[in-house]
This record gives sequence, C-alpha cells and structure tokens, in this order.
Amino acid sequence: MGFPRTCGILLHPTSLPGRFGVGDLGPEAYRFVDFLAAAGQHLWQVLPLGPTGYGDSPYQCFSAFAGNALLVSPEALEGDGLLSGEDLSGAPDFPEGRVDYGGANRLKGTLLARAFENFRAGAGGDALRAEFDSFRAEHASWLDDYALYRALKSERQERAWTEWEEELVRREAGALEAARARLSNEVEAVGFQQFLFFRQWSALKAYANERDISVIGDIPIFVAHDSADVWARPRLFKLDELGRARVVAGVPPDYFSRTGQLWGNPLYDWDRMREDGFRWWVERARALLRMVDIVRIDHFRGFAAYWEIPGGDETAERGRWAEAPGRELFEAIGRALGVLPIIAEDLGFITPDVIELRDRFDFPGMRILQFGFSTDSTNKDLPHNYVRNSVVYTGTHDNDTAVGWFTSDPGGAASVRSAAQVEREKQFCLAYLDTGGSEINWDFIRAAYGSAADTALVPLQDVLGLGSGARMNTPATTSGNWAWRFRDGDLSDETGARLRRLAELYGRHPVMRPEDRPEHTAESYEAEQKWG
Repeated sequence: MGFPRTCGILLHPTSLPGRFGVGDLGPEAYRFVDFLAAAGQHLWQVLPLGPTGYGDSPYQCFSAFAGNALLVSPEALEGDGLLSGEDLSGAPDFPEGRVDYGGANRLKGTLLARAFENFRAGAGGDALRAEFDSFRAEHASWLDDYALYRALKSERQERAWTEWEEELVRREAGALEAARARLSNEVEAVGFQQFLFFRQWSALKAYANERDISVIGDIPIFVAHDSADVWARPRLFKLDELGRARVVAGVPPDYFSRTGQLWGNPLYDWDRMREDGFRWWVERARALLRMVDIVRIDHFRGFAAYWEIPGGDETAERGRWAEAPGRELFEAIGRALGVLPIIAEDLGFITPDVIELRDRFDFPGMRILQFGFSTDSTNKDLPHNYVRNSVVYTGTHDNDTAVGWFTSDPGGAASVRSAAQVEREKQFCLAYLDTGGSEINWDFIRAAYGSAADTALVPLQDVLGLGSGARMNTPATTSGNWAWRFRDGDLSDETGARLRRLAELYGRHPVMRPEDRPEHTAESYEAEQKWG
C-alpha cells in the first residue's frame, strides 16, 4: 500500500525523560506527542514494545505478544487510585540521560506489586475489575502461557525454560496444571501488569491519533529462544528433543561486523507453520496492528531467505542461506487482515528475490541516508535515487547518530570503514549536501525531507544534534545499548518550529496560516521564517 507524503520521529518510549529511571507511558509521553504535533510531525516510530530480558534489547523479548511492564507509568497508576502520592515519593534520584535498567526494574517491580495488592483489596472499584476480567478473556490465547511462563521463570531464579524440570520443558499437562494452581497469585499478577500496560498504551495511542499522529510499531522477524512463544509452541521451531536450537539466526559479515552478527534466535520450522496456514504469524500480526497503525518488519530479507547458523557456533561466519515462504506467509496474513500497512526493512545483503517479494505486496522499502555516501552517485541510498514508495531515515536505531557518523574514527566494533574511506565519505557528503558541515544533522534532515520518498523518519538524536554518546545500539555488541534518554527541556519551541518549517517546505505537513495555529502567535510564526 502507498503512504501519504509525511514525516515523523523515531524514539522508543524508554528514551523519554522522567523520574523513575526509565521512560514510560506517563506525562512525558503525552508531552512528546504534543511536541510532534506542534512540529508538524505525523508519525511516531517506536521499537518493539515487548518485555525485555538480559541485555535489555527490545529485539530479544520474553513474548512476541506481551507488553513491557517497565513502561507502565506510576503517575497513571496514582490517577487510577492504585498507588498513592506517598508510594511515588520514595523514588530515588536516578541519573539523567541514561536508563538505569536495574534500578528501574526494582522500583517499578515494587510499585507494580503494591498496585496489584491494592487492586485485589478493591482499589479501582468494580469497573476496573470488570475491565481486567475482560482483558484476560480477550487475550487468553497468549496471556495464559505468558503469565505462567513468567511465574515459573521467577520461581526458578530467572533460568531459561530449557533448564527447568523435564516435565515442564515438555509441557506435560499434569505439571502445567499443578504449576497454575501453585502459582495462581503470581500468574494473576503478571496478567494484571499486562492489563496495565495495554490500558496505558491504548490511551496514549488514542491521544496521538487524535492529533493526526500515526504510530509505527516494529515486529522482529525472529523471537527469543527463552520466550513464552518458543516454550509454548516448540514444534514451530527447529529445536532438538531438549528444546535446544539446532540452528540459529544471524547475518553474514557486513558493514557493521567482520564476523557477522550471531543473534542466536531459534529458526522457524516453516513446513509445520504452513500446515495451519501460518496461524501463529497471522495472530502475531493481528495483535500488533491492534496496538499500532503501521508495522515496520525488521530483517525483511529473512522472509525470502535467511542466514542459518549451526547452533553451537560462536560467530555467524559459517552460516548458509535457506529459503523462506514469504509470499505464502504474506498472502495468508493479507487474507486474514486485509490491507497490510507494512514497511519492509530491506537492508543488508539484498538479492532479487527480496526485491520481488517486497514489490509483489507493494511494501515501501527503507533508505538510509548515512549509507548513501559509501560509493558514488549511483548509490540507492542517495536522495536523487529514491522512489516515492520508500521510507528514508537519516539513520536507524542501529546506526551512529548523524553527528557521530560525520565525526567518527575508522574501525572499531561499530564499523569496518578504514581511515581513507571515512575521509572519502565525509568529503562526498559535504559536496553532495553542499554544506560546510557545521549543522550536519540539519543538512541530513533537509535532504531526507526534500527527497522523493513519501515517508521521512528521523531519530530524535539527529533532531537534537547529538554525538555518538547518544547512540541507541551498536550491532554485534552486548553491553551499553538501549539506554539513551533525552533530557527534560531538550525539546525546545525553536527546534519544533524548525522541524515544522521544513515539513511545510517539502510538502510533508500542510502549510497553515498564523491564525490557524492556536498554540502560536502570528509574531512567533513570522520569527520561524528564518528556518528554511
């Protein structure tokens, strides 16, 4: 499907400011939506919203269906009568600018447990209880397994499910029934946390939609081995009799890593998925499209062919390409759901079969401006080569920031570029953008907005002109990622006005008269004209 000409910001909710150690779905999220609306932005892209495990990666979640309870807002729980002001006043002083996952998990865990106790004691009233019961019934197809999985995992000091007792690994009916009875309170608590997440997320999304802002979600092609999905449906994955992955996912050596990327996710048994019409995938897509308006599919090329690595390998170098039934899969999802508002992350080693699959369903592909300067004027990532049905990013969550890229040193874990290549790309960039580079981030934004691509998306780090210290993720590394947060006060009216002016100039936001802007005076609008 084609998208209208528009623009937006990439920002994961964990990167919002706030006083509880991690960004969440509370007041700062609503303020961010207000900023987007004032800045002429019509898209908010987030990373996967699932519950994260070791490493805090949103691409390695405990469930493909559940939400991350760490994003639940304590302020909203106070508004619901589930917590008191005194409960919230005990929050420690967390550092600004970085997520403290350990501290935030401990604090939020305590607050969520207290909210559940208060709920069971009657806080929130009968209406909230009825809403919770309805939620549990509606989401039982995944929630029952997920809640039991998390309760069992907690009881076993967070060990992976492959290390549990054999009767639980094999999901013997008697063992599962006994566990549900023994852990009934813990199972209900997990369900209640999910209820709170989805309730708060639905309210925030509705607030965004009312302001003409659509939410782009992210669906990783693979799921984590230690997840409720693999534990509950092991026959859908290539596992041995003990639940261990016989082969795992990754990508071959590339721009980011000389040895490739060993993701470690178990691979699907596509033949078995085909037997029931890819039902698990259909339900996964249906669930996400209830949460968001548009879906970005991560590692789209894996639906044509994927890099299959032997389960015991320590790098991705010995993998092989294996075919995937992408056409059959998307046809099945389309029959069930109708129009598919999908963005295909068609990056990496792209072959004709990937392009054919993308174009068969008219999915827009991605263009990364940072990649455009690596060769010459024929590079598909340069704006003059874009097609309308595409999505341009200045960079993604896996890239350095625009400023960081422009000032980067050669080599290192994040890049395989030599000193000569770094300098050549920099000079090509300066010539192509016709700039001295003093505001390279805004040069990037202007080039993206001015391109033919119908959709332009910019990480907030590039709007703010931040360096490599604000990078969200460095592929092929296991620590220090996913922790960046912007600070209270970073989103100035001046920055918003500059974004809006560019959005108007390049036809991504309707030009409005001063008197049609209730949030601005005519004088302030005239002052904005200096940004162009």
